[in-house]
Amino acid sequence: MRQLACRDENPRVTDLDSLVIPTQRAAAPLPSSVATAVNAVQPERLVALLQELLAVPSITGSAAESEAQHRLSRRLDGYGLDTDLWQIDLPSTLADPQFPGLEAPRDEAWGLVGSWTGSDPDAPTLVLNGHIDVVPPGDLSAWSTGPWSGAVRDGQVYGRGACDMKGGLACQLLAVEVLRAAGVQLRGSLQLQSVVGEEDGGLGTFATLRRGYRGDLAVVCEPTSTEIVSANAGALTFRLTVPGLAIHASVRDRGVDAIEKYLLVHTALRELEGRRNRDAHPLMQHLTLPYPLSVGTVRAGDWASSVPDLLVAEGRLGVALGEPVEEARADLERTVAQVCADDPWLAAHPVRVEWVGGQFGSSLLPDGSPLLSLVAGAHRRVTGRTPHVTGAPWGSDIRLLADLGAVPALHYGPGDVRKAHGPDESVPVEELVTVTRSLVMLVAQACGAS
Repeated sequence: MRQLACRDENPRVTDLDSLVIPTQRAAAPLPSSVATAVNAVQPERLVALLQELLAVPSITGSAAESEAQHRLSRRLDGYGLDTDLWQIDLPSTLADPQFPGLEAPRDEAWGLVGSWTGSDPDAPTLVLNGHIDVVPPGDLSAWSTGPWSGAVRDGQVYGRGACDMKGGLACQLLAVEVLRAAGVQLRGSLQLQSVVGEEDGGLGTFATLRRGYRGDLAVVCEPTSTEIVSANAGALTFRLTVPGLAIHASVRDRGVDAIEKYLLVHTALRELEGRRNRDAHPLMQHLTLPYPLSVGTVRAGDWASSVPDLLVAEGRLGVALGEPVEEARADLERTVAQVCADDPWLAAHPVRVEWVGGQFGSSLLPDGSPLLSLVAGAHRRVTGRTPHVTGAPWGSDIRLLADLGAVPALHYGPGDVRKAHGPDESVPVEELVTVTRSLVMLVAQACGAS
């Protein structure tokens, strides 16, 4: 592989203590084997690993998603981890009252956890969680390169999932690989969880928790541009069914146009969005729209010369930090009910509201959690810079880890989320290196390397 033309902001490590940025309490010295592991994190290794991950089109719910899990299982075996690859019992999982929902059809799903058990069973367990599934590539003509190619251009690796989040998963994998190869010993324990179905609700993380996997701290390497995201808004998928009355278009005024009735609802939803974003949490105030309310699909009518008698719209409701999911749902339902009450036709034929697909609650790292200082300290030791701490408007699996697993969790990863899910999705090689080296430091510090 040719040498990558990317600037490495991370100097070669010879003295770990020299990289400590003073804080309230200096970080403990780390063994020389950790420096060996940090120095083993090189751009070429990360690019090759990421390209291998990108080559498998592991779209949510597809056979390739399962293939990717089996490939990763063999890799974890090669690291010498205690590998658990299991087929998720879909009927019982989907029937669980706390199941978070899904949208993509699937015939099977596989869970995967690689465990590195430390010497002290009472020492902390750190979880590195990442999802292997990706969204479809969309219009292929909009891509300048193949979505599964892993092409490298101008210091970026391109491909579907490069940013969200196979880049982050590659960082987690290589961090474990170099630590094992350097002979690092851990007092605490480490779990590397590769999960499926994150994009449509969180099936994989939910099933992993139900299998009994827990930890004391968790880092999910979603794209954060190497900053720290300690809070996530939630996102609830809803469906609106708006009735009308069909009639020939030549006498449309005798019918009831479902599209016109939906527009009344749409206007009210925009007003609701404005109200819900007036007093955002301080971690979300840097965003112009912390809790978006968006309608993504609208389907109406079955004939051009007939007044449409039915409209079905599906959308996404943002959930505020700390807001119970039930309250967010009730807010939207009240808004729709008020529109119906104010319109004679809808009063007699009300809009039906359903909650379908992925249901992401919000998540907020508890005050005083040591995880924030551990991740920030690891980043400082590698880069000399303290990362910013913010919130994000998108839902993720950290709410499952925190709520169902009681595992404090945050996001720290490579890539700009604005490049996710679109054509020419990419991730900077420089950020892959930064995050991987920081993860090496984090594991060493959190798990007590020796």
